[in-house]
Amino acid sequence: MTDQRDCGRPAEGRREERRQAILDAAESLFLEQGYAGASLAAIVRRSGGSLATVYEMFGSKYGLLRAVVDRNREEGLRGLDESAGTLASAADALRLLAYRHHAHMMSPRTIAFARVVIEGGLKDPDFGREFYRDVHLTFVECLAGKFREWTAAGKASIDDPTAAAELYISTVMCDAPVKAMLGQPPEPTDRATIDWRLAPFLGHFAIR
Repeated sequence: MTDQRDCGRPAEGRREERRQAILDAAESLFLEQGYAGASLAAIVRRSGGSLATVYEMFGSKYGLLRAVVDRNREEGLRGLDESAGTLASAADALRLLAYRHHAHMMSPRTIAFARVVIEGGLKDPDFGREFYRDVHLTFVECLAGKFREWTAAGKASIDDPTAAAELYISTVMCDAPVKAMLGQPPEPTDRATIDWRLAPFLGHFAIR
């Protein structure tokens, strides 16, 4: 029977709504029960979809986890574009990105999801390698691309943009995510502390 809520909406729009509902259900169950504990049947019950639709859209439970990871990655990358696009100063854009990135990475949702991803990576090393490539290295390369643009425009002097991007992330985060995943409360990090961490980085690469 056709859901009355679907009437009058394009098929592609309905399909995307179903896809997002499945991803929402999968993410919540992965966070509640871990990767191993969250069954496809439970995800289907929570999303209101069907097992056939899950297999059609995602192929497997690993495919579903990967899709949830991809969606979260896009959220992080939007922060980079927004930070770089709203401020004229490259230094101010990096500070704003640092505030947003730190807050995102230290949110309870992100920490809990990182544990799920580690669990999946331990069970499937290929997944772990793909996650590192598609999430961490993608973010690094996007940031390195901004560094190249700023260097070409005279807003910075960065001889190795990729290495500088890795250094920037390490400078902003330090060991806070590791402490959080191990259940150790990290020290509070306010904007003044992040500015203090970034000052040598900005000065070394003449970012202005």
